[in-house]
Amino acid sequence: MGDASTTSLPVIASSDSSNYSSETEKTSKSCHHLDIAKNNAKNKQILRTKTEPSPNRKRRKRVTSVCLTNCRYDVVRRVISKFGFKEVGETENWNLYWTDLSISIERCKEMKRFQRINHFPGMLEICRKDLLARNLNRMQRLFPKDYNFFPKTWCLPADLGEALSYSRLRKNKTFIMKPDAGSQGRGIFITKNLKDIKPTERMVCQVYITRPYLIDGYKFDLRVYTLITSCDPLRIYIYKEGLARFATSRYKEPTGVNITNVFMHLTNYAVNKHSRTYNLDTEAGSKRKLTWLSGYLRSLGHDVDKLWHRIDDAIIKTILCAWPVLKHSYMACFPHHDVVPACCELLGTDILLDKRLNPQVLEVNHSPSFHTDTDLDCEVKEAMLEDMFNMLNLQKCDKRKIMREDRKRIRDRLLHGSSKDNSTEPRCFGEYYKHEMAHRGNFRLVYPTTHSEHLYEKFFNQGQGSLYCDTISSRARESAQAALRDEMMLKAKMEAAKRVAPLKALHAKAKAETPRLSATKHSLPPIPLTIRSSFQPQMIVEAEEKERLQRLAQRDFLVRSYGLLEHIYFSLKKNGALRPQDERKFGMLNKARSVGDSVVNNNKTPGPAITDLLEGIRAGEATIQRRPDLPPAWGSLTRGQVARALSNAARVNAANNRAINSK
Repeated sequence: MGDASTTSLPVIASSDSSNYSSETEKTSKSCHHLDIAKNNAKNKQILRTKTEPSPNRKRRKRVTSVCLTNCRYDVVRRVISKFGFKEVGETENWNLYWTDLSISIERCKEMKRFQRINHFPGMLEICRKDLLARNLNRMQRLFPKDYNFFPKTWCLPADLGEALSYSRLRKNKTFIMKPDAGSQGRGIFITKNLKDIKPTERMVCQVYITRPYLIDGYKFDLRVYTLITSCDPLRIYIYKEGLARFATSRYKEPTGVNITNVFMHLTNYAVNKHSRTYNLDTEAGSKRKLTWLSGYLRSLGHDVDKLWHRIDDAIIKTILCAWPVLKHSYMACFPHHDVVPACCELLGTDILLDKRLNPQVLEVNHSPSFHTDTDLDCEVKEAMLEDMFNMLNLQKCDKRKIMREDRKRIRDRLLHGSSKDNSTEPRCFGEYYKHEMAHRGNFRLVYPTTHSEHLYEKFFNQGQGSLYCDTISSRARESAQAALRDEMMLKAKMEAAKRVAPLKALHAKAKAETPRLSATKHSLPPIPLTIRSSFQPQMIVEAEEKERLQRLAQRDFLVRSYGLLEHIYFSLKKNGALRPQDERKFGMLNKARSVGDSVVNNNKTPGPAITDLLEGIRAGEATIQRRPDLPPAWGSLTRGQVARALSNAARVNAANNRAINSK
């Protein structure tokens, strides 16, 4: 039994230990589960704190950035610094891209949904002089009574035939020629004769307004600033302040005398600032505010409100002639731009008032100058840019959120193949338009308004076949102009061939037609037969050769008698530019001078006495009188020249003789 007890002990012991181990395992498992639960709770709390920001934690400030890489105006940088915007480079995520250059389609397609640019694609349809002329002429053919606010214009060389026909019928008209893509008055000139225009030159020909409205006898034009914030729907603002730019010479109708005076006929600031009479006064100077002009016209009894209504009407119609191209280009370049309007444009429209105060649109600038050379420029342009940036509301857009949405959309499209195309959905920028109206400052909305929508509705429907018809007519004009250009060039070549004909044929023709040509009034004089070709060898005339040799002898005598050779030799030697072969050839001059210097030093006399000189002159005159056998070349010299030459030679001989005798 003891064995049994002994054998049973381990069993009991084992049973006790097993129970203890099971209990410890249970307790350890329960503790482990508690630790896991605690860790999960901590992780959830950490995630909650990460996702839900605490009320005491500051939100990251939105940074509004503007790219000014291609902007050269300091006033734009001053304005963005006032708003607290950051200037960044092209490769960063900017909110606004401000450039003075035209934009490319590639630049537009690379833009993100929160980004803006200060130009519309397709705006060159009215900002290039030639394209503006084509669009306005096209709209004038469709609506002749409405589009009469610009001078008659042709695009050369395509419309050269029409311009020449017009000038032949109206010989009293004056024309102003402008480069098709120029600016700041470069390349502009005025002419009364279009026949001087080259048939291959690309220019814009415009009828010159010879009777403009004058103030104090000076011609002026208006720079009206126009802001377009959207093209679909179209929204146009005009700034209440602008510039009236005056010429610096009193105006007179163009004549042959003053037609080249650019300070009289051109009002560009880039031209007139170089005039001596340019005036910086803001009230009576060469550049004034539009508010001053309105007050001046109102004091004379003119209806200023009616004038500005006509100016607004001309600007709206000018923009509407390019609206189909603007809308098509915008939809093609920004199909997914649904957060903010992708483009805005600040235009500078140049308007001239004729004698009856009718506004005439001259040109439209897509990058008007923002130079602030004067206090007036700084005051007008800086205030205008501040109002413009207030209207754009660049701070509202959360570009981080939009970038996250774009990344998520790209990821879903790659993983699940789902893509939502919002290009057909209507874009609503109502909040931005409300902000524009509330913060427009001195900008006034001219389209759309309650009274303007029905007035300009017909100009949006420019006809389905108008573009095709215009293409056919332009091709016909180009083909006719090509034929005219070929004819003119052929005529010019034939005239050039006549001028370079052989001389003998020209002499014979002139000799045969001399009686008939002498009877006409405008006949050319006959070509003299003494003309010789310098490229052919000529016979040597004995008399001419003899005269040439005599002239050579005279020149050699004068060179030697005046001592020019000695002066050249010693100056070259003094400067170290004398060659060894020259020193060997003219070494006798050096010896003669050394002998003369030694003689002078021995006699301690500075030079020949006055009496010696007088004796030499008398001896020379006596030599002339008693030597009739001098060469004919001496006859062309004066007696004084010969006398001086002979006296110099006598003095040199006397010095040499004294040197020899002393030795």
